[in-house]
Amino acid sequence: MAIVRVFSGTDPVLLDKAVRDAVKAALGDESADFALAELTESDYHIDDGYSIAPLVDAAQTPPMLTDRRVVLGHHLARFSTGDTVEPLVAYLNNPLDTTQLILVWSRGPALNKRSTGLPKKLNETLKALGVSVTKTDVNQRESGAWIDQQLADIGLTLDNQARRLLGDHLGDNVNRLVGIARSLLAAHGPGKRLGVDEIAPYLGSAGDVPPWDLTDAIANGDIPASLRTCRRMVHGGERHALAILASLTNHYARMASLDGAPVSGEKDAAAFLGVKGSTYPVKKAMQQARKMGPGNVKRAWGLLAEADLDLRGGT
Repeated sequence: MAIVRVFSGTDPVLLDKAVRDAVKAALGDESADFALAELTESDYHIDDGYSIAPLVDAAQTPPMLTDRRVVLGHHLARFSTGDTVEPLVAYLNNPLDTTQLILVWSRGPALNKRSTGLPKKLNETLKALGVSVTKTDVNQRESGAWIDQQLADIGLTLDNQARRLLGDHLGDNVNRLVGIARSLLAAHGPGKRLGVDEIAPYLGSAGDVPPWDLTDAIANGDIPASLRTCRRMVHGGERHALAILASLTNHYARMASLDGAPVSGEKDAAAFLGVKGSTYPVKKAMQQARKMGPGNVKRAWGLLAEADLDLRGGT
């Protein structure tokens, strides 16, 4: 087992699950009461500042009454410069072989600024040790495989219909699988093959979906799907109606701007629109602009203006 593992992620549920699984594996048969030392942001607060020294001290402490010691450090995003992690880097260059160190690069409640990645010095040290950072966030492309792996790990088997229902129901809120899976395991136990009837009572409200699910439904003229998707964005995604309207307005603004524009592909279109990063939203705008035609795009602008007035209580 590696002497150190590092985790990072913005979703606290997914991050916590990954870390807890790592702690359980590191402890093995050892009792957490004797073998686990857990530190949080408040433990690093010394005098008027913060120091990573308490974490390093814990890592350098030999085990007592156990064969090994697991040291878990939360909220380490506070240490964002090479100087602040120097004691940790020094320890990793000469670690205690009885300590399993688990580092969680997340923000603590007292850190107001946005968290950044690991300092370069620490990254280089981890790379030399052959250790990579485990990123716990799950994007839409990865969600299917992630759900399957979580179900397998916990010992749940779903038939094809139930698996499709679960994936569709979770949408972008894959972190809800953690609670749903625990409930299913408690109700049915491991090993049993579950169908739609067995899982449906435990699903709760449908999760969030990405904005392009709504724009696709609108472009297809599918009113029921459009309304269903909009409800999921409001309830599952906790998005305000005005935020959804703003997303639609931006999308149709791209479509209108591309009408007659001298572009030959999504990269040209992204450059024309000044969009940086992923070109996927531009690709969707190009596809739907061609599908709807200039007349329907213009009509959509009128409907968006009416919706804006309705939501704001205008006349």
